[in-house]
Amino acid sequence: MDHDDLREWSKRAADWAHDYHAHLRERPVRAPLEPGKIARQLPPVPPEAPEAMDQIFADFEEILPGITHWQHPRFFAYFPANASPASMLAEQLANAIAAQGMIWQTSPAATEVEQVMVDWLRQALGLTEGFTGTIHDSATTATLSAVLTMREAALNWHGLTNGLSGAPRLRLYASAQTHSSVDKAARIAGIGQENLVKIPTDSSLSMKPGALAGAIAADRAAGFLPIGVILCAGGTSVGAFDKIKDCVAVAKTADLTTHVDAAWAGSAMICPEFRGLWDGVEAADSIVFNPHKWLGAQFDCAVQFLRDPTPQVKTLGLRPSYLETAGKEEIVNFNEWTVPLGRRFRALKLWFTLRAYGLDGLRNRIRNHVNWANEACEAISKIPGISIITKPSLSLFTFACDTNARTEALLARINDDGRIYLTQTMHGGRYVIRMQVGQFDCTQEDVMLAPKVIAELMG
Repeated sequence: MDHDDLREWSKRAADWAHDYHAHLRERPVRAPLEPGKIARQLPPVPPEAPEAMDQIFADFEEILPGITHWQHPRFFAYFPANASPASMLAEQLANAIAAQGMIWQTSPAATEVEQVMVDWLRQALGLTEGFTGTIHDSATTATLSAVLTMREAALNWHGLTNGLSGAPRLRLYASAQTHSSVDKAARIAGIGQENLVKIPTDSSLSMKPGALAGAIAADRAAGFLPIGVILCAGGTSVGAFDKIKDCVAVAKTADLTTHVDAAWAGSAMICPEFRGLWDGVEAADSIVFNPHKWLGAQFDCAVQFLRDPTPQVKTLGLRPSYLETAGKEEIVNFNEWTVPLGRRFRALKLWFTLRAYGLDGLRNRIRNHVNWANEACEAISKIPGISIITKPSLSLFTFACDTNARTEALLARINDDGRIYLTQTMHGGRYVIRMQVGQFDCTQEDVMLAPKVIAELMG
């Protein structure tokens, strides 16, 4: 295949993509769960000779039954991984350029567009001037970067050279409502699962500031070294929000760094009426949110805002001679802000998406999703045998039958039916079903099909 072939097949692929999205509603949302079925369709050994693109493309279409359709307008599971048409176009261009933006000189535009897009998003979310930031692949990497920075700041950056052997026992604080990526960061960063202290929450599922203060004081009295606090703004399980202002105040009194995980809910903060949910966030040291979840930027695209990037660059930055730009000592090299050296041109899809829909268009989508989620919750609450377990947090709510077994069986029937796709969580020891509205192209009709399907399958 050469570039002339690419031109022809790119056009055919664009036509295929148009038809795919035009008919997504006709497909079951979730792939049938038959492990090994797709793998058995593929040859066990690689081809020795080139194969015709017609055959390759035909074989591609044969694996589609094994795809769970994340862009389906009735995908109400997990959180969405939205890909707006404008974002798809930008990704095509970024793929064609195939720039490696590891340092400024390897693609100045990739670095400088990223700087501007981060600031556009800072303004869109109502964050104060002074925050800067970078784009990661996912919130998991952003949180790991923040935790590594907390660790090194607490150790005066000796861990980078001396390792953790002989260091005091480090302690990190979060609520039980934070995402498992926090647990993963504690493990990878060498802090250890046992030293991730889960602070009790109140009746609203918010971390108790007094309990946080008490845990920090108790650990210091025991000779441990507290390093930082991770706060939750829209938890994955049921959408919990910590009291950011009060908890940041406790952390500041204890001289600890704070990181706010707003991976899903952060996008909603482009709507001023929702910003009370993360009141006090401007005092945090680090904030992450994923435009790929609710703003239409294709995965992967996680933005980390930093009050001061210096500690993170000091933690993650390395500049050997082959990564220097002669005569440009103070230039921004974003690989020094993140874990990977290699960097895709992720900012391009933000630039296209923000311009193609505008903040008003994106706000309208989010407001619709929140309103429709409330309508669906109200309708589901009226189905005999169903109870709402957690009311809508933005566009996420949960419900259940009277026993865990019945709830699990209902979820299996829903997802096997194929018209909608929902997922589960455990809440207060109870197996519950999550419904989250946020797919870029969903309509009110799509959302309100969910209560109809659930009522039908309850019968």
